[in-house]
Amino acid sequence: MTTASWGDGADAVLILRGDGPRPARVELVGARARTAARLTGRGKTWSATIPLTASRWGGAVLPLPSGRYDVRVSPADGATPPAAPEAPEAPHRNGMHAELDGWTLTIAPLRGSDEERAAAERAYVSGRAPLEDAVFFESFYGRNASCNPLAIDRELVRRRPGMTRYWSVVDLSVAIPEGAVAVVEGSPEWWRARAVSRLLVVNDWLRRRYVRRPGQHVLQTWHGTPLKRLALHRPGFDPRRMLAVVRESRRWDVLLAQNPYAAGVLRKAYAFFRRPIWVEGYPRNDVLRTGDAADVRGRLGIAADESVILYAPTWRDDREQMVDFLDAQRLADDTGAVVLVRGHSRTLIPGRDAEGARVIDVTGFPDTAQLLLAADALVTDYSSVVFDFTVTGKPVYFLVPDLEHYRGHLRGFYFDLTARAPGPIVRTQEMLTSALLADTSAEYAQRYADWQRVFNGRDDGEAAERVVARILDQGLLGD
Repeated sequence: MTTASWGDGADAVLILRGDGPRPARVELVGARARTAARLTGRGKTWSATIPLTASRWGGAVLPLPSGRYDVRVSPADGATPPAAPEAPEAPHRNGMHAELDGWTLTIAPLRGSDEERAAAERAYVSGRAPLEDAVFFESFYGRNASCNPLAIDRELVRRRPGMTRYWSVVDLSVAIPEGAVAVVEGSPEWWRARAVSRLLVVNDWLRRRYVRRPGQHVLQTWHGTPLKRLALHRPGFDPRRMLAVVRESRRWDVLLAQNPYAAGVLRKAYAFFRRPIWVEGYPRNDVLRTGDAADVRGRLGIAADESVILYAPTWRDDREQMVDFLDAQRLADDTGAVVLVRGHSRTLIPGRDAEGARVIDVTGFPDTAQLLLAADALVTDYSSVVFDFTVTGKPVYFLVPDLEHYRGHLRGFYFDLTARAPGPIVRTQEMLTSALLADTSAEYAQRYADWQRVFNGRDDGEAAERVVARILDQGLLGD
């Protein structure tokens, strides 16, 4: 017989108790996280205490990411596997909503009741709450605290250390900067934070209902220099998409661009955006000039003398999960390097971590810029991450087996990648391995320099300082 219960008080744990020999191992295994149980008992009964929290990448101990988890019990040698437990009478609600059904645990964020959320949304729409000296940050729809909003947060803390900073998160597993306040997307606290913050700093579309309030400003930092077509420039005529693009672009007060090229594309793609565009470089790239790669490698468990290849493809409109064009384990074997696998933020929730010797799935790592800093080489396809990585001067490779399909049917490009790429363009993994093992720096030196001149001219390590200075000088946070 197996029973299940939740930990008492502040303990976010699941406790299993059973008869017979103690299992060899008990784990909670999800798509992006896992925890191991603490086992006790040596005689006729056993107990397994499974934490519903984890410290990821050396960070703070936080609740596990939302999703489905398998409770895996490995019996002792010769022992009979235990029967599935009965579910506890009520779900666990310590910072999360956790329910057990047999050997499956489902975790979801706490957002309040339907009535509470509806009331909070109505209060938001009424616009009656007074504005506060606060900033509301959101990065990639709350999936992490990263990118340009994170870099701006850091500089604001330096300039205005006492300011209230709210971070929109999908759940409380998302690590946020020290001193900030996490608000779960859609919760009453989230609606209130978005209503009272004088400045909203976001890097993608504003979700849900948005009401412009007098004295409130939106800084849209965006999240990359465009190679692939976006917004009004995407293939196909879709009236609903066009209307949504126009409506969204009118919500922003300022748009941030990495370079003059990006400013021109973004202004046209977003319905000839009428308000100011700040061309200041990307704050998220400051760390590529000033950061410590050894510190990042230490968090990842990578030695200083190891070669590191980062594989970071973009997402595809025709699939939810990360593309499977690369065998990361084989690449690690063939090159002797540690291979970091970074899926796009849109593939974070669907999909599952890649596994293998000398393969580290970093899709859930908080900040891509830190990974770019740690890598010796980048393998990508059509991702805007290439415009960031070239700040470092390190080699980049393009693995594009679907080039014709992507260019001609799926999305399309703003310029001819094959003519301007600052590194080898390859169609197969075998070609990629050959390119990685060869020295192509001289062959692509001029293209690389031309690329940096056009796209990285303002990425000098001081972009966040310039952006925050403009925020304060132009009164986006009041006096």
